[in-house]
Amino acid sequence: MTTDTAARRGPYDVLFRHVLRRLDPERAHVLTLRTLATAHSVPGVPRLLRLLTGTPDPTRTQGAGPLVLGARHSSPLGLAAGLDKDGELPLAFLDLGFGHVEVGTVTAKAQPGNPRPRSFRLVGDRSLINRMGFNNHGAQALAHRLAAARRTERGQRAVIGVNIGKSKTTALEDAAEDYRFSAQLLARYASYLAINVSSPNTPGLRDLQGVEMLRPILKAVVDEARQAGRKLGREVPVLVKIAPDLHDDDVRAAAHLAAEVGLAGVIAANTTIGRPEELRTDRAEVERLGAGGLSGPLLAERSLEMLRLLRDELGAEPVIISCGGVTTAKDVRERLDAGADLVQGYTAFIYEGPGWPGRIARALRR
Repeated sequence: MTTDTAARRGPYDVLFRHVLRRLDPERAHVLTLRTLATAHSVPGVPRLLRLLTGTPDPTRTQGAGPLVLGARHSSPLGLAAGLDKDGELPLAFLDLGFGHVEVGTVTAKAQPGNPRPRSFRLVGDRSLINRMGFNNHGAQALAHRLAAARRTERGQRAVIGVNIGKSKTTALEDAAEDYRFSAQLLARYASYLAINVSSPNTPGLRDLQGVEMLRPILKAVVDEARQAGRKLGREVPVLVKIAPDLHDDDVRAAAHLAAEVGLAGVIAANTTIGRPEELRTDRAEVERLGAGGLSGPLLAERSLEMLRLLRDELGAEPVIISCGGVTTAKDVRERLDAGADLVQGYTAFIYEGPGWPGRIARALRR
């Protein structure tokens, strides 16, 4: 029996099968965040979590781990955007064993997102479908939370990326200024900024991946990041997150544009609007669930293809964060060997539980 299989038969698997999977996915998500927040606020628990997960003491890891985006990472596996949209628990997720946490997606204006239900599990495929629609409390609220976190010694050392998107009510032609507003508020608190133009759940957003629409957005965010960097005395790297549904030629075009405007790199990839034939879930059930972005193991092949394509196009220097379909330490190692600087996961955390990032980090260190 593999380590992963054993983990699935452990306490979290029992909790998932008998409690969490019976709850609406969004409700389970909120319950998980509240439970983690409560536990992490108890004195001594952060250190206990690090001991249980084998996470290095953040005050003693200055020379450990890969140096990427100007920061040391205790593990190459980070938490993708979407789980901690409003930056409520980045330090807690780091204490579970993630090397970095990407909060968001956050928008300039607070917004409720799409009508519920908007999150669904495909348990047989260990996958998710979501059409959340960037529900969040807005850039100003996130700035206040991150400012508080950065005032602590732990927070000063934490690698926290900030993923920003377009407000739903902002017209596409005004998108650059919408992204600029969020970047202006958040760059000073971000280890890096990620520009999300690839979620399938905001009308028209993916149209911004076209080179001519994308250029002014990238330039606006890079400009704000550079201004913040001059004041902070450090760089604030900027990356763009693209969709797995892009044609290869569009992936190449996005890579060239990123290099042209001085981005630090690319995150590949977001969720897919596709419904692969390999899905085990009954096709009628998948159709009943409706629109939304699919995430999970079935994204692995395309994510790896995009990683290799991007590395060929960009060369050795720009950072590539590979995201999509990562479950095991072997998956992470495959992405690193294929040219990824960092790797991100989300869906596997839902199915594998809070011990997952620590298990991956320990396996990679071995």
